[in-house]
Amino acid sequence: MNIVVGSKNPTKVEAARAVFTSDSIVSFDAPSNVSPQPITDEETREGAINRAKQCASNDEADLGIGLEGGVMEVDGELFLCNWGALVTKDEKIYTASGARIALPREFAKELHSGKELGSLMDVYAQREGVSKKEGAVGIFTNDLVSRQAMFEHVLTLLKGQWRFWNK
Repeated sequence: MNIVVGSKNPTKVEAARAVFTSDSIVSFDAPSNVSPQPITDEETREGAINRAKQCASNDEADLGIGLEGGVMEVDGELFLCNWGALVTKDEKIYTASGARIALPREFAKELHSGKELGSLMDVYAQREGVSKKEGAVGIFTNDLVSRQAMFEHVLTLLKGQWRFWNK
């Protein structure tokens, strides 16, 4: 099976390889067509669906995968969120979301003004390329959970739904 992932981010591509182990995985930068920093669950999910649809429309694709990281608010507190979408050739859409973790309150103003979490994390952690490595979740869980592991969880949920509904 040929699976196209709508990102060149190594955490997303490697997560797909870890979950779809016997399939061919290719990737390209599919635009999410949402804000650079999605700020709600709905917008983050929409970005994942948009990426997956573009991937599924590729002539070589059997399945398209879109993965999107964002933030969402509960009771005035911002949480990291992530969504995934799997789209089939016949345009069936499966979506799933993963773990959430609270972000520092001092991030709120900058995130709401459009600054991306990845660039905030680079400054906060005094590291470069956090979003392509451990991710915010890796930093705030002391490396117990990585960004790739979060996306693997979402992809496992997607794969399971797709298999269930296509028995």
